[in-house]
Amino acid sequence: MLVFWEQRLAFLATPKTGTTAIEAALESLAAVSIQRPPLLKHTTLQRYRRFIGPYLEAASGSTFTVVALMREPRAWLGSWYRYRQREDLLDPAKSTAGLSFDEFVRAYASDPQPDFAAVGSQARFLDSKGGAGVDRLFRYEDIDSFIDFLEERLGCEIILPRLNVSPSASLELTPDTEALLRRALQKDYEIYDTLA
Repeated sequence: MLVFWEQRLAFLATPKTGTTAIEAALESLAAVSIQRPPLLKHTTLQRYRRFIGPYLEAASGSTFTVVALMREPRAWLGSWYRYRQREDLLDPAKSTAGLSFDEFVRAYASDPQPDFAAVGSQARFLDSKGGAGVDRLFRYEDIDSFIDFLEERLGCEIILPRLNVSPSASLELTPDTEALLRRALQKDYEIYDTLA
C-alpha cells in the first residue's frame, strides 16, 4: 500500500496485479509505503475504510482518493497458480508443483479449499462491506491507463520495472472447469465487467 500525502491519494495493493513493480517505482514519492508483511502490504479496502482512511482524513482534514488495480479473474487465478509453482516456495503445503491448472481451479472451487488453493478473491479484497468502494478501479490489462492517471496526479513520468514475475505454465482448462471457475469467481467477473 502506498499513500501520497500531498496528492491525497491511497493505492491499495491488490495481490497479483503488478503491485511489487508499482511500489518499487513509486516508493520514493510516497509519504507512506507498506510493503511488509504481506498482510499489511495487501491491506483490503474494508480494513483501509475502517482503520487507515479515517486516520488519514482526520490528520489531513480532507478525503483521500483510493485507487486499485483488478486483473481479469481467470488470469488472476492463473498468476497465483504459476506463482505457487516456484521452487523457492517456503511452505510445501502451498505449492502447486505437479498440479495442472485444471486441478488447481477445481481445488480453488472446493469447500474447504486446500492450502495451495486458498488465495482469496479480488472481489473480497475490494469489498468494503456496505461502505464506499474504491474511488478509481483500473484493469490490470490496461495498466497504461493507470500509469497515465498516476503520472497526471503525481506530476512525474513513471517507468515500471519487471519484478516478481511468475514462471510460465499452461493455463488450459476443460469446458467444465472453465464453467466452474466462472461460478467460483462470479462476483469478481461482475466487478471486472463493469470496468471500462
